[in-house]
Amino acid sequence: MKNTRSVKIFVGLLIAGALVFGLNQPVHAGGKKEAAGSGSTLTVGATPVPHAELLNLVKEDLAAKGITLKVVEFTDYVTPNTALIAGDLDANFFQHIPYLASNAEWNAALISAFGVHIEPFGIYSNSIKDIADLKEGATIAIPNDPSNGGRALLLLQSKGIITLKADAGITATIQDITANPKNLKFRELEAAQLPRSLADVDAAAINGNYALEAGLNPAKDALIIEGADSPYVNIVVVKKGNENDSRIQALSQALRSAKIKDYITKTWTDGSVVAIF
Repeated sequence: MKNTRSVKIFVGLLIAGALVFGLNQPVHAGGKKEAAGSGSTLTVGATPVPHAELLNLVKEDLAAKGITLKVVEFTDYVTPNTALIAGDLDANFFQHIPYLASNAEWNAALISAFGVHIEPFGIYSNSIKDIADLKEGATIAIPNDPSNGGRALLLLQSKGIITLKADAGITATIQDITANPKNLKFRELEAAQLPRSLADVDAAAINGNYALEAGLNPAKDALIIEGADSPYVNIVVVKKGNENDSRIQALSQALRSAKIKDYITKTWTDGSVVAIF
């Protein structure tokens, strides 16, 4: 009886220990939810600059909350989404919503958890200092490709310069303009030609990289520039259902902190990266 009783106690302890161990194990990429705390790991895929750079800055902040942040760098824009869907990552940080929405499989499986920054698109001019000074019949040059052309028109709409059809979306064209109070004219050009067009038009909508190459400072020289309401905000993406994961919430707090905002402001003084929080 004594031996039998000892065996039962020993077996009971093993079962109890196994249950406790199982309850405390984190659920990793592709699973449900992993609570923040000792032993938690968060694996995030990112392109090097500025995304991985910003992530590496918050490793200590997350470690203080018991979360080990692992940053996996990618040099392409496809693999981070396929790896996230496959469960090899908990999140990724490299894209904006229009890009995510461009692929049906990605759009069905993934969701934006929060936004961090934009690499902004702006309206520039050599002849006026304020967008309100556009004259009747002024000419604005915009990119001639659907994605960037729509981006330019949406930016103008955000400041009340024009109005677009309600369903125009990110691929809006000049045919979607429903209100144009100043009877503005639009000249569609290759994106790379837009900085040179400033000598011939009243204003031009220019991508951030081309503006910088032309010696323009987006933060200082743009008449209007994309802000927090831009659909082109760079976002942290997770599998649908994981956006409220406590590790993701902790990452949001870290990446959207005063520390990161100050770093962005001081590092990219030319306005090529702008915090949206």
